[in-house]
Amino acid sequence: MTERGRYRGKTVGVFLGGESSERDVSLRTGAAAVSALRRLGYQVREIDIRGDWLGAIRDSGADVAFLALHGRFGEDGCIQGALELARIPYTGSGVAASALSMSKVLTKRVAVSAGVPVAADALYDGEPDPSIPPAGFGFPLVVKPDREGSTVGVSIVRSPEGWARAMAEAAKFDKRVLVEAYIPGREITVGILNGRVLPAIEIVPKSGSGFYDYQSKYTSGQTEYVIPVPMERDILVRAADCTRKAAAALSLRGAARLDYRVDPAGNLFFLEANTIPGMTGTSLLPKAAKFDGMSFDELVEEILDDAGLGK
Repeated sequence: MTERGRYRGKTVGVFLGGESSERDVSLRTGAAAVSALRRLGYQVREIDIRGDWLGAIRDSGADVAFLALHGRFGEDGCIQGALELARIPYTGSGVAASALSMSKVLTKRVAVSAGVPVAADALYDGEPDPSIPPAGFGFPLVVKPDREGSTVGVSIVRSPEGWARAMAEAAKFDKRVLVEAYIPGREITVGILNGRVLPAIEIVPKSGSGFYDYQSKYTSGQTEYVIPVPMERDILVRAADCTRKAAAALSLRGAARLDYRVDPAGNLFFLEANTIPGMTGTSLLPKAAKFDGMSFDELVEEILDDAGLGK
């Protein structure tokens, strides 16, 4: 078991901001982590990464890094690799797990190998004619950039007329575009903290479309988060089991969050893994931890306690 408060007396660098499409969310996650660590008595330095990332790491003066970066360069193994070279222990998953989990399609392939069910999909990777929907798929479809987060660039395509526009939108963010069969029903998310599965949360957007988009995620009052989830116990047990299996297969460390769809028949479909979950006022991992009896400050310290190298 990890020693509690093992980095007390050390300088904690909270790496936040970055240059991805999720910069604003990262700033909010980082600010919340900074406040919690200072309340706990840690010496904290805020490090907003822009431009010279390697120089910022070298000059940070941090003994340990608390990663609050979302998206490209923060969750994809890049900063993890730089911190490994700098010999600065860091929170969350390691280089390989981070890089793998940033790709939705690769994450799904690994999850399937562990016995976790997923929706049918097709990948467009710089193919010459993305104007033609994949064979064997009906509508609606979900079109998303393979390596983005926070629902950036994601569309639900309900008819052939919306196909080209959705593909063009996703391609703004990644040349690799993932197309998935749309799973009707409900959406739940399950957090895992240092190997311990947290209670599931149901996500109920208030928008007319029911789509959990960027605005729904980060605008207070736009989404209802239901915990405990009013769902058959068998489904929630399967979701917890799938979370353990997928997290182990992906080699996730620290805090992570895995998202699922549940169809009207009770079938569960894994969507993606988030290796640095948000810690904003509307974020899901802190809500699950609170329901499990853990304060926000305790959650932040437990994430920090797992920081290390060579994960």
